[in-house]
Amino acid sequence: MKKYLGIQTDTEFEYDIALFDIDDIEALEKYGVKTFVKNYFVTSFDLYSLKRGLELLGGMSEPINLTKILFSKDILKEDDEYLNFLSLGKKVIWNKDYVVYFPLENGDQSVIIENQRVERISIRKLSSQYKESLYYIIEDIMANEISSRRTKKNI
Repeated sequence: MKKYLGIQTDTEFEYDIALFDIDDIEALEKYGVKTFVKNYFVTSFDLYSLKRGLELLGGMSEPINLTKILFSKDILKEDDEYLNFLSLGKKVIWNKDYVVYFPLENGDQSVIIENQRVERISIRKLSSQYKESLYYIIEDIMANEISSRRTKKNI
């Protein structure tokens, strides 16, 4: 992490959460995603995104546990089933407890493009459904931290 960020120090670099957007097999091996607490597979259903994601899964040497985050205009069970079908034979173990859906509304897409252009994240103009999906993922990522804090308070 220090090398990636360009930090030239021998002191310990501490962080609570690190998010990695990995889209090639070399990076999967380099960062050791098998050791991560949580891994997510984020995709929309356009051909390019599906092809790249499945290519990445196809290059895995060992099975990996993943939770699906699916961007779709219409939230359909068939989308999830389609991804399950396409990933047959890949070294992936899907989280069966839940799938996170992000509804892609026209307004959300323009906000996302604007966020990319200005290289900042502004959630104010996103739809309430989109924000709810973001909060759901944050709660999932922070679940261990939240339960740990509750346990410490009870001691």
